[in-house]
Amino acid sequence: MLSTHRRRAAVTTAALALLGTGLPAVPAMAADGPDLGRFYRQRITWSACTGEGDPKDLQCGKVTVPLDYARPATGTLDLALARYRATGGSRGSVLLDFGGPGGAGTPELAAGGDEFMDLTAGYDVVTFDPRGVGRSSPVSCGDYADGAWDNAPDGEGGTGVDGDPKAVLEQLRQAARTCARHSGPVLPYIGTVYASRDLDVMRQALGDKKLNYLGFSYGTRLGAVYAAQFPKKVGRMVLDGVDTLTEPMAQQALVGAEGQQTALDDFLTWCAQDVACPFGQDARSAREQFVRLVGSLDQDPVPSGFGQPFTGQDLVGAAGQALYAKELWPLLERALAQLVEDGDSSGLTRLSGGGPAPAVASARAAGGLTDPEDVPPDNFAAALMAVNCADDPDRPTAAQLTRELPGLRARYEEASPVFGRYRLTEVLMCYGRPRGTDFIRERVRNVRTPKMLLVGTRGDPATPYRWAEETARRLGSSAVVLDNRGEGHTGYASSKCVHRKVNAFLLYGSLPADGSSCGTEPDER
Repeated sequence: MLSTHRRRAAVTTAALALLGTGLPAVPAMAADGPDLGRFYRQRITWSACTGEGDPKDLQCGKVTVPLDYARPATGTLDLALARYRATGGSRGSVLLDFGGPGGAGTPELAAGGDEFMDLTAGYDVVTFDPRGVGRSSPVSCGDYADGAWDNAPDGEGGTGVDGDPKAVLEQLRQAARTCARHSGPVLPYIGTVYASRDLDVMRQALGDKKLNYLGFSYGTRLGAVYAAQFPKKVGRMVLDGVDTLTEPMAQQALVGAEGQQTALDDFLTWCAQDVACPFGQDARSAREQFVRLVGSLDQDPVPSGFGQPFTGQDLVGAAGQALYAKELWPLLERALAQLVEDGDSSGLTRLSGGGPAPAVASARAAGGLTDPEDVPPDNFAAALMAVNCADDPDRPTAAQLTRELPGLRARYEEASPVFGRYRLTEVLMCYGRPRGTDFIRERVRNVRTPKMLLVGTRGDPATPYRWAEETARRLGSSAVVLDNRGEGHTGYASSKCVHRKVNAFLLYGSLPADGSSCGTEPDER
């Protein structure tokens, strides 16, 4: 859920059609490939982080990985890491992934590290910027983020996916060329299968025999792929906000649109109970006003802090980001009031944090966090779609898209009058790109690892609870499901019960019974 620059890049990045046919779908496993010893022999040099606002006790480092594990002579890249040292007797490291894909871990740990301080009783708490993200060779779509998609003709007075199918496909081809020009050599080697290989190099560089891991949202996909590739290296692994391993992007986006619409309805009901709500005190009227506001801004945008127009789709992206966590709702209410009453989009722009975890969005909204100058403003969006396309083998032809686009529009509009168009653009972005890997759908199943803890939240707007159950069945007897009967995206930060059970497993190996639950009250155990 994105700012002006980020949202437009999300509409373009995944259509990397011209980046090279025949790219390797899956990197070769270490046993089948060349000698990778120089990568596995490295050790990380840690020093104080120097970013603006970084906590004094946060340390930064880097690890070097090959661009292509099958052909390490192709080149290398450095992955940025950050950690908090263990305060007690350390049993090694626990590695965190905050989700996305496209979310940078190092700013998230800097902004929200307090949430994980309990884990320093037994671990160094470590996170990273995945390849192509943040300070790890960030990808970008550059100039295309400046509005080429929004200016696409459609012959109907609208823009983007509302246009003629042939015009839409031409815009995707233009996007591919622009993204290819602005992204570095890492772009053909992005995807979860590559990132899971990076995890294993990090594990060894940290000095750990087994990977102890806490992954949120997309980070659960990464953890599951790691478990399939390196089952004997899995330590204590927690997957919170479990992603699907099987549903195609089109179905994922429909589920996402429905979940976000439900979360928006809940937010507007909450907002209408406050006299400061910019849409008044009637929830039904508030929903109608929100839809009209989106349409009005798409027709007549207001200026943004980036000097670019702030459209209705930018509003949708910012609102979707804030709906991931209830603690962001007051900030969203105030930002919407700024927009409705003063035409000021700055509050919503700051809320567009660039990832599913709320800490970065909260810090940006409060004015306490900015992106490093060397990270392109569209990086989250560019990486989000590049990874999703690399992980998805479905590739409709131009004829199929031309024939099916009107029906897709209707389905997405029915799923959500607010988020449907936004999510449909994400689905279209893989058009023309070489098909992604089928490794995840075909081979991430029946893993033989120590027990893993999967957390599913009943009211999760992004990763529905049924995905936790479905993924547990795919992973087999190694998976234990914790049922969080609460709201919001992921459970660790929102439920004290989930927080304690996850910590007990990671720190002491105490695993809850499969199917056990945490109640709706945050203090319930």
